[in-house]
Amino acid sequence: MDFGRTGSHAETPNFEFLAPLKPTIVFSTYWQFAVERQSVYMRRIRGEAPPWSNDPVLREHKFTNVYRAADRVSQYLIRHVIGADDREVADTFFRILLFKVFNRIETWELLVDSFGEPSVEGFDVERYDEVLSTAFSAGDRLYSAAYIMPSGGKSNFPRKHTMHLHLIKKMLEARVPNQIAEAKTMKSAFELLRGFPTIGDFLGYQFVTDLNYSRLTDFSEDDFVVPGPGAKGGLQKCFFTLGNLSEADAIRLVTEKQEDCLRELGLDFPTLWGRRLQLIDIQNIFCEVNKYARVVHPEFHERAGRSRIKQKLRPQSSVPVPRFPEKWGINHRLQQSPEYVPSR
Repeated sequence: MDFGRTGSHAETPNFEFLAPLKPTIVFSTYWQFAVERQSVYMRRIRGEAPPWSNDPVLREHKFTNVYRAADRVSQYLIRHVIGADDREVADTFFRILLFKVFNRIETWELLVDSFGEPSVEGFDVERYDEVLSTAFSAGDRLYSAAYIMPSGGKSNFPRKHTMHLHLIKKMLEARVPNQIAEAKTMKSAFELLRGFPTIGDFLGYQFVTDLNYSRLTDFSEDDFVVPGPGAKGGLQKCFFTLGNLSEADAIRLVTEKQEDCLRELGLDFPTLWGRRLQLIDIQNIFCEVNKYARVVHPEFHERAGRSRIKQKLRPQSSVPVPRFPEKWGINHRLQQSPEYVPSR
């Protein structure tokens, strides 16, 4: 795949170990961004006061964390929706999908306030729909703005949230939770989800990643990746050509060679208490650097024509001590001092 980019290859380190990928200067920025954004997160964990960076773009604009599981909504999912992770298969699946179709903490808490802790046994589509319809009519937002949930086009349902409630019901009736739990690979679990209406590649990958935070599955996050639209834009800016690699293969190669990339640039990356970046994280950084480059490398145009970063940063003093899936084996390290954070 060749993006047809013009420009000098001498602007950036060689990265010969990434062949057939041919990086642009934006790929060096990719790693500088990753190091500084992760350093910002670690400074916040340590309770340091803002500003957490001298980078004017990071100080002004909002970017997701380098590690997907460290983001606010993922942390809420892990801590409050999955929680002790001791529920039956169907309940674990139901709670995660119910939370994620809206991806909005306030919507989840509205349902908890109305019905108690959500469970398959207490799931009544009509009653849930009534509560959500009332909130919607009052002007409340039900869905996160992080990504657009498809409406299903000309469906038989008057509202998008009604359609999604029926979709969850249909998945429960089809015994999808048990099929997911029995899936041998992340890709096969993704394909199960992908077979349902309105769940495309992007949502299927996001949902299977969220399900994998629980004990329902035990896939490696390096098993499988599906590049989203933003990540594809980032790849377009970071490489003159992908050679004969697909976008997913390019992400896999960068993931495999991440330590080599950092050494080539002389960068120290503060990992997540020893956990290296996974496919989902590398994919997400491509999405974020796609936005970051709109300001830092405006000469690299987007096919979509975007030239600004929409979301502004609203600094909060600190973040709670994080919690990650127990199977990752890093929660016991959170009481220790955070790893080295490069001083600025």
